[in-house]
Amino acid sequence: MKQHTSPVKTVVVYHSGYGHTERMATAIAEGAGAVLAAIDSDGNLAEDAWETLDGADAILFGSPTYMGGPSWQFKKFADATSKAWFEGGWQNKIFGGFTNSASINGDKLNTLEYFFLLAGQHGGIWISMDIKPANVKASMRDDLNRMGSYIAPMAQTPADASPEEMLPGDLETARRYGARVAMIAGQFRSGRFQSS
Repeated sequence: MKQHTSPVKTVVVYHSGYGHTERMATAIAEGAGAVLAAIDSDGNLAEDAWETLDGADAILFGSPTYMGGPSWQFKKFADATSKAWFEGGWQNKIFGGFTNSASINGDKLNTLEYFFLLAGQHGGIWISMDIKPANVKASMRDDLNRMGSYIAPMAQTPADASPEEMLPGDLETARRYGARVAMIAGQFRSGRFQSS
């Protein structure tokens, strides 16, 4: 796990098949000052990462969108959170998520809804996006929130593009969302939540 610094304990737990979702996770972590916890290719998470999740103020879920939903590796992780669910260990934590796919639509919303429901099952508080969509004729591919998502960040990377070729606007949208999640988690932790 990579450690960043933050006044709140934030964890980005993610699976990445080819490195694109990992690059997005890194942008989220930079914004949030978060710890990165990678789910491996067998769908497993290191034991110390589970402990870090248990102690977190905020948890962000990340996965590529495959076949209309999160990867099977992420689903295996999600099933393994049943112990935390049974014990109520993640109740009232702050949650968010993010995803990437090769297609413009790619059914990414279904992946984000999966994360939202997982957070809800844990009794968590979901943080939405506060960046208006780039949806006018003058909008460009590098604009913030060009996917027009409100629930959480989405990125689109062509199937033949490397992680290094991901669009700056998608990564900056992710970074700003990470900062928003950490800010709200800090407000909740200090008991001074307020709208901006």
